[in-house]
Amino acid sequence: MTVHPQGPDTPFQLLFSDDSDRPPSLPDAFRQIYPGDWHIPSNPNRPYIYTNVALGRDGRISFSEPDLEAAVHVTKADPHDRWLMALLRMRADAVMIGDVTVRLESDHIWTPEYICPPDAPAFTAQRQAEGYRPIPLLVILSFDGDLYMDAACFQREDHHIVLATTSKGAARAKDLTCAATLDILDLGQEAVDLPRLAQILKQDYGINNLLCEGGARVFANMLDAHLVDEEFVTFCPTFVGRSPDQPRPSYCEGVAWMPETAPYSKPISLHRAGDYLFMRTRCHYPA
Repeated sequence: MTVHPQGPDTPFQLLFSDDSDRPPSLPDAFRQIYPGDWHIPSNPNRPYIYTNVALGRDGRISFSEPDLEAAVHVTKADPHDRWLMALLRMRADAVMIGDVTVRLESDHIWTPEYICPPDAPAFTAQRQAEGYRPIPLLVILSFDGDLYMDAACFQREDHHIVLATTSKGAARAKDLTCAATLDILDLGQEAVDLPRLAQILKQDYGINNLLCEGGARVFANMLDAHLVDEEFVTFCPTFVGRSPDQPRPSYCEGVAWMPETAPYSKPISLHRAGDYLFMRTRCHYPA
């Protein structure tokens, strides 16, 4: 039985799309809410990797103050942002986050149903119709294997979690126990080998579509490894700011490019809802 999504109070307004001449990929009920479409490229060697991030007007992603670290304080829990986040998770075989994100959002469950409960039945039904596993594989990146094991994701028996870490992190995490199924991958001495991780996820776990939800250092390192295919960016109306005493993270942290090495992205579509803009881009890298 087809379950139609309710969506936010108003549909997204499509401002432009370079995919408008292609056959529909999403069902009509979803495209009535999110006009245009979202065609998913394929990659034979690794997953198609797409990112999702919400930016303040000044490019900051967090207020980075006690109890104010989560992105919801920048997005103001905008219903369109949450609905689109659920749509992106709906088509993810796996969701990737950093260990800091797990600690800061310890109550979070990285599923479409969690982020958008009103449309949980529709996202579940469509996910099943497209042949995805019921719950996305959760991939956690960690340098030192220091995980917050009280986080809700570790308490779920129906969760399968892959910890991608270094040799030091693997040694630290080897005795961890939790209700979820936990696989530990030793992928380097000084840093996690991200290209190798991508290959393992494709070959050993059958991951075709990988959604990366950050944080800032994860985004930067994925871009630096030329692994991000497309990005979904929510431009929020909130200004966040920063000062010497209040350093607040931007979209990418920990990597500094030069003009000849800098990645760039080409806009594919742009939607608007109220005071928010939602852009999809395709990433390109210097030869």
